[in-house]
Amino acid sequence: MNPIERTFQMLSWLLPVVLLLVLVLPAAVRILREYERAVVFRLGKLLRAKGPGLVLLIPLVDRMVRVDLRVVTIDVPKQEMMTRDNVPVAVDAVVYFRVVDAEAAIIKVENFFKATSLIAQTTLRSVIGQAELDELLAHRDSINHTLQEIIDRQTDPWGIKVTAVEVKDVVLPENMKRAMAKQAETERERRAKIINAEGEFQAAAKLVEAGAMIAEQPVALQLRFLQTIREISSEHNTNTIVPVPIDLISPFLKKPGAGLNL
Repeated sequence: MNPIERTFQMLSWLLPVVLLLVLVLPAAVRILREYERAVVFRLGKLLRAKGPGLVLLIPLVDRMVRVDLRVVTIDVPKQEMMTRDNVPVAVDAVVYFRVVDAEAAIIKVENFFKATSLIAQTTLRSVIGQAELDELLAHRDSINHTLQEIIDRQTDPWGIKVTAVEVKDVVLPENMKRAMAKQAETERERRAKIINAEGEFQAAAKLVEAGAMIAEQPVALQLRFLQTIREISSEHNTNTIVPVPIDLISPFLKKPGAGLNL
């Protein structure tokens, strides 16, 4: 056999092998990243979850479902509902969850992403419907925690862990916004009047104390009078009118001899 015939004979053997490898290797060898897992089914039966790294499969026998273990974000669309105190609101939220059991997420629910989204919508409507408007606006952290607990409890059998739920926006009717703005303005006016009344009460109390002190010590009135004159004179006025207490000039107003005993 000449070399040319030997070469063609070798190629006739190698070509099928190369073609087989080209067709089989992509279906038999998979590489998974650190955050991925492969749920392998062999002839329809669950084998186990594999990965990360190199995963070997039997072509035409094994089927692999790739699962991402990273945190997934779901935007819950606006839900229109009534609060417990009969106020119509529209509320939307965002849900953060991740797969902790890849096998359960594949075999126990058809589409864990869609199922989690629908449960988040129904739970949001239920929790908001049991809360009053003031609680929804002032205690949003408590409502977020309640939502997270309920959704996590319902998705736990699917191997889903809900890490957080956040209410993003609460849309109120326009008439309710105007009523709340008017209420806030009235509250501010009430506080201003209370503060003003407290100031007047404290000032009146101090005046009463000052009057009692002057009644006990009349000289305090004279000292206050002199201090007032000093303050007036320091203002660079051209003319200064000084009130004189009647007690200072009353001896001069008496008639001569009025104080003599006959």
